Amino acid sequence: MAKTSLTIEVRGDARQRLGMPPAEFLRDYWQKRPLLIRNAFPGFQPPLQPDDLAGLAMEEAVLARLITHDDKRDRWTVRSGPFKEDDFASTPPRDWTLLVQDVDKWDADVAALLDAFAFLPSWRVDDVMVSYAENGGGVGAHVDQYDVFLLQGIGQRHWAISNDPAAPKDFRPDIELKQLASFEATHEWLLEPGDMLYLPPGVPHDGVAVGNCMTLSIGMRAPSKAELTGDLADFIAERLADEDRYTDPDLAPATAAGEIDTAALARVRAAVPTASILDDDTLADWFGRFITRYRSAQTIAEPKRAMTVPALEKHLAAGREFLRHPWARLAWARHGRHARLFASGHAYDTNTGFARAVCAKPRLDAKSLDGADVDVLLALVNDGVLVPSRGR
Repeated sequence: MAKTSLTIEVRGDARQRLGMPPAEFLRDYWQKRPLLIRNAFPGFQPPLQPDDLAGLAMEEAVLARLITHDDKRDRWTVRSGPFKEDDFASTPPRDWTLLVQDVDKWDADVAALLDAFAFLPSWRVDDVMVSYAENGGGVGAHVDQYDVFLLQGIGQRHWAISNDPAAPKDFRPDIELKQLASFEATHEWLLEPGDMLYLPPGVPHDGVAVGNCMTLSIGMRAPSKAELTGDLADFIAERLADEDRYTDPDLAPATAAGEIDTAALARVRAAVPTASILDDDTLADWFGRFITRYRSAQTIAEPKRAMTVPALEKHLAAGREFLRHPWARLAWARHGRHARLFASGHAYDTNTGFARAVCAKPRLDAKSLDGADVDVLLALVNDGVLVPSRGR
């Protein structure tokens, strides 16, 4: 039976590094809530020293960053490796951090730490990142999109986290690092060597060195749904024959030029293995964009000078036409009580009458533009899809 009230801090030992059986940790904490484990690695001796880490950061193939914070001006500087000895000799006396990724790939003793996490699938492990920081060093308050175990190796680090589900997660726009614009801690701790903090994805946190310290971050990354879907689509596409195409032997006469109707969407759903997860609106939105740029040999250029609303109104009042660009391909689909118009891979929300009119004729005169969606008409002109005819 699951606990109704769970502690956020426990004490581990050599027998139970998590302070509890792995099954209990996975049930109550994994991907659910943070946990501080005091003495997770009793008498911990780090598998490498700061000089070893600096040496590794000087190697060409190693991913390393040097982050410096100017506390007075709140300015952050990020430099990428490989580094030279002079780079470390010129660091300030405090407020800087060296981060080195994938240290487990370069150091067998660091890799051996992963044995302690054998209760997780090995393919879930991403890397062991090691950070060395002088007093005050850190990377600022931030959020990770993966599970991480933060193991203190040398010295002390002050950790602050927020387990408030409503905590703001907007980024600061003024720095390269994805730091949080605002951060208010709900819990704070000072970690000693051998202590370990577990954080599930999405928990705001901030770690600051107290004196010189080294922290080992065991990251358990998971692919995003976008990455999974994109790779699966590529995988499937590589295995489909070119002659296996969208077909419509049951095609009925078109009732509206350019419309992607429900029958077409049903055929697309049958033709695309991954389309079954999409609702009709999302499927139509993707297919409309795709089919209007499919096999297009040219990209339509925007006009050198954008048309303004007064100029558009003047053009309409004069009864002049708009010509469809010869490379423009158009389609539309019903979107609730309205329509979504597609042109050369772009989508425009508009009314059904205007979408039908734009798709029906390569030349649009004043009569066909009666009741036109002026905002979308202007967007089509400024995107180069429709070209204003010249006055006589």
